[in-house]
Amino acid sequence: MGIVVFSLVAKEDLKNIFYYIKMDSLLYARKEVNAIKLYTHKLKSIPYLEKKFEKYDNELIRELVFKSYRIIYEILEDKIVILTIHHHARSIHNNSALSSDNL
Repeated sequence: MGIVVFSLVAKEDLKNIFYYIKMDSLLYARKEVNAIKLYTHKLKSIPYLEKKFEKYDNELIRELVFKSYRIIYEILEDKIVILTIHHHARSIHNNSALSSDNL
């Protein structure tokens, strides 16, 4: 399929996850962010593995669940773009990365 890339919003999400966990443990913050990145790489070979994201009627915008995170991604012709990484405890409807202006 190509490569997996992280949007600016997704990179910021990873940074926020890192700093939040780092308040308790630098080691676990690194492990968690690395685990998220590694998990998304399976999309290279099977991009349609996960379900369509319910907020949009678009087969190319999908959701990958990893631990407590919803990883929203878009399938493009030559790459997979991770749009945002959203924690289950927060309302997905407040995520600015998922506004119709950004998709």
